[in-house]
Amino acid sequence: MGKPHIVIISPALANANNGNWQTARRWSRFLHKDYRVSIAVQWDGHPCDAMIALHARRSAPSIAAFSAAFPSRPLIVVLTGTDLYRDILTDADAQRSLQLATHLVVLQPAGLEMLDQASRKKTRVIFQSAPSLKVINKHPETPSRYFDVTMIGHMRNEKDPATFMHAAEFLQAGNIRLIHIGSALDPALGKLAEKTRQRHPQYQWLGDLAHAATRQRLKRSRLMAITSRMEGGANVIIEAVTSGVPVLASDIPGNRGMLGEHYAGYFPPGDSLKLAQLIERAAGDPKFYGRLQAQCADRAPLFAPERERASLLKLLENCFTQT
Repeated sequence: MGKPHIVIISPALANANNGNWQTARRWSRFLHKDYRVSIAVQWDGHPCDAMIALHARRSAPSIAAFSAAFPSRPLIVVLTGTDLYRDILTDADAQRSLQLATHLVVLQPAGLEMLDQASRKKTRVIFQSAPSLKVINKHPETPSRYFDVTMIGHMRNEKDPATFMHAAEFLQAGNIRLIHIGSALDPALGKLAEKTRQRHPQYQWLGDLAHAATRQRLKRSRLMAITSRMEGGANVIIEAVTSGVPVLASDIPGNRGMLGEHYAGYFPPGDSLKLAQLIERAAGDPKFYGRLQAQCADRAPLFAPERERASLLKLLENCFTQT
């Protein structure tokens, strides 16, 4: 008897270079020894033993079709930030996906709070992961020419990159650079990035970079900033923490679920002034920077690849045992 065949439905593939694709690729790699795995944007109707669908709303047609064809087979739906904090509240397709799923996955524990009791009963928390990179010595008192703060994410409304750009208006220290990596999915935000780059030379927009190049750029940064309005469990937080780079994060449930309730690096969503003040405090206050480093280091074991792989394999083992 051959390996069970699992289809991973991802609304984005390699050319999108986003979080959904990174998750699909990583999970395929975790599963390939025990399962035959395919990745597709949409299910083609060919029989398979189980489906893992990323995104309740955007993968809804595949979820509905698979459930109709194989109602007793495992159907795992992984909930993203837009699922949890927008779509399942108002979108009928997303709500239907929750009902059809035999199992649900959220990527940080705060996501459970958005689900009703019936959905919670079939939900697992699986933290995503990233391989640890050799940490560059960033002792808080080590002098450096530039204090680089990197933001990673394609420009769209949910990521709120304008907050990062506007922070440049409030920075006083001349050695701070704001490095922005990501393509302009929203043309208006791309225009704002160009305008910000012209007015404030400390803001640098590098556009889209390959994943490996992005991680290396992040590793050399002193801070990573995430300004999102909603997040399910941001890959960029994991990649920063596992690279020894402290995070400044918008104070939203998805980020709190990743970094903990008592993390010192939160700022109110959309508050560019507060973000700039936190950046300057981290750049000028070694004790505060060291506190951010220590708190992130404490979270790093949650984001270990072996932990994520074990959680995923256990989930699938339970799925096939129950069917």
